[in-house]
Amino acid sequence: MQFGMVSSEALAEIDFTLRQDAALNREVLCGKRVSQPTIYIGSSSWGDASWVGNVYPAKTPANAFRGIYPQYFNTVELNATHYKIYPPATISQWAAAAQGRDFKFCAKFPQSISHFSGFTNVASLTDQFLQSIAAFGEQLGPTFLQVGEHFSPQKMDALFNYLSALPKDIDVFVELRHPEWFKRADELFPLFHQLGKGLVITDTPGRRDCAHNVLTMPKLFLRFVSNQDHPTTFVRIQQWAERISYWIDNGLEEVYIFVHPNAEDVIPKLIAYFQSCIIKLQGSVNVQYFPVKESELSGKDASVTQATLF
Repeated sequence: MQFGMVSSEALAEIDFTLRQDAALNREVLCGKRVSQPTIYIGSSSWGDASWVGNVYPAKTPANAFRGIYPQYFNTVELNATHYKIYPPATISQWAAAAQGRDFKFCAKFPQSISHFSGFTNVASLTDQFLQSIAAFGEQLGPTFLQVGEHFSPQKMDALFNYLSALPKDIDVFVELRHPEWFKRADELFPLFHQLGKGLVITDTPGRRDCAHNVLTMPKLFLRFVSNQDHPTTFVRIQQWAERISYWIDNGLEEVYIFVHPNAEDVIPKLIAYFQSCIIKLQGSVNVQYFPVKESELSGKDASVTQATLF
């Protein structure tokens, strides 16, 4: 994901400190731990050649990646559905690879609905999309609807009317990008809470407003964008682990995190580091752990090693 990316040289000038919790969070979270939440952490792809011999077994062909990805991770951000509505039969094949596992496919709404329609005359497309992803069955996780950078609050009536018409039995998170949404967050974000819809938190270097830290339901959908494995990436992950741990202790029920380092080879390491940081703070949590070599953590956080993860 290129949204909000800056050069590695510019990272030193950015304040990556997370914002204080929004007042709305105290209304959304009950103030005490209510469950043992599942932590879902994954990628937006099935991997590439760099994963072979590192994550996947040696000589694994590329056409097998989709089928074995659920053996190593427990969620995927499914951007493929942004560009095409797939037949339910195809979706069923993807779901079969995760059968018997606590794995979630998080499907992105088609751009024909989210970017090209103005949310008018899209009832048929929406029905097709929902019928398609229904084939995931129990493997269907939260869906997410990304609206474009030029979609401002001036058009919010069309968005809210669309959201209110969606079925209540699927979780929908909305990713906003126009700066005006964040300038009016105190006024507008509670409306998503009233609709029962989530807000994607997008932590990307060049758009710190999108890392808004507002929860409109007791679930988190975080898209984490980094400059590969730059040292700032690990500091940011540690901050998020601390914030997520705090939210869990105050009632957060589910966590979905997707890493976007714009370099496929470092994705497994960053997923593992996210997992290890959360486990370190929370102890026993329901997370599918992908091991990371202790040498990979050297110089990042010396207190997090293989010995502390189990």
